[in-house]
Amino acid sequence: MDELVQYSRWRRGAVPVVIILGVDIFTVLLFGIISPSHVFLSVQSFKDLALNGCQTALLGVGVAFLLGAGELDISLGANIILSSVVGGKVMATMASTNSGAAIALGVITCIATGAAGGFFNSVVVTRLRVNSFIATLASLGIMTGLADVLTGGYDIAGIPLALQRDFGIASLFGVIPNPFALVFLIIVAAGFLLRRTRFGLRTLALGSSREAAVRAGLPVRKNLTLLFTMAGSFAGFGGLIDLSRYTTTNISGHTTDALAAIAGAVIGGTSLFGGKISVWGAALGAMLAVILQQGLVVVGLPSFYQLIAVGVVLIVAVSVRGFTDAEGRSTLRVVRRLQQGLKAHQSGKEVVRASE
Repeated sequence: MDELVQYSRWRRGAVPVVIILGVDIFTVLLFGIISPSHVFLSVQSFKDLALNGCQTALLGVGVAFLLGAGELDISLGANIILSSVVGGKVMATMASTNSGAAIALGVITCIATGAAGGFFNSVVVTRLRVNSFIATLASLGIMTGLADVLTGGYDIAGIPLALQRDFGIASLFGVIPNPFALVFLIIVAAGFLLRRTRFGLRTLALGSSREAAVRAGLPVRKNLTLLFTMAGSFAGFGGLIDLSRYTTTNISGHTTDALAAIAGAVIGGTSLFGGKISVWGAALGAMLAVILQQGLVVVGLPSFYQLIAVGVVLIVAVSVRGFTDAEGRSTLRVVRRLQQGLKAHQSGKEVVRASE
């Protein structure tokens, strides 16, 4: 009977991932059929999807961890911009003297800047006790403003071309883009972190019942600090990917990244109310937004139709998940009742035997 309970819980988590994977595949095939000369199904198109989607998928995973703990970060897009600006300045400044050292230090700076942005959010949330939505809304403005101040409103050029040649546009075996491979490994590590460590268990506990977590003596403040910092470091990786692909910053971009990441996490099965996280569901859900954007462009529609499409898909996905969650909960209730009935039956047998 315990195996039935475990299977039911696994099924509740696996179904959204399978569904969103099916939706992703269906959407790719649909755009492939209606695109001119079926160009959407070409190898180059899949490479573009992998490159364009890896940043959003990474942010989606970071958001999933925060949502699972009952928190939110809408400043991740701005954090990508600020990380790329600070890291890009370091690279551009040192490029003329030592390009290898410039790249190494710039990579560290990108990730550290992103992590610092996440840490700042955690301080506002945990120390100043500001709601995470308000806190990250404020930091969105702060980070965007800092990026504009540092650049004067212009993108930074002069990034060493070796970063683009050896990483940004390079591929493993000539097929898998290096940035996508890096993000894939990070997502695998995030999945392990969630399922196999105390950190993952505590994250789910925070989202399930914050009050119970506090009473149980869990390090709530420390865990939240790590969660926001981790999400920020993911944004730092996103900033690095920007620099490696374009050898310049993109201070006018990433305006909808946070929306796509949140939508992807929720579409993929992460609960808006905490206590449930789907790492792979979040990544696949975030990829759906990228598939829609790229597909709409290929068939000749403006990319801003993506916002409408993602909004509609988000509503439909959350509605469908509500039904599957209700079904999963009812299945668990039935299994638990069967457990109780069997235990009562077994205890009844033992009483009869004792009386004999």
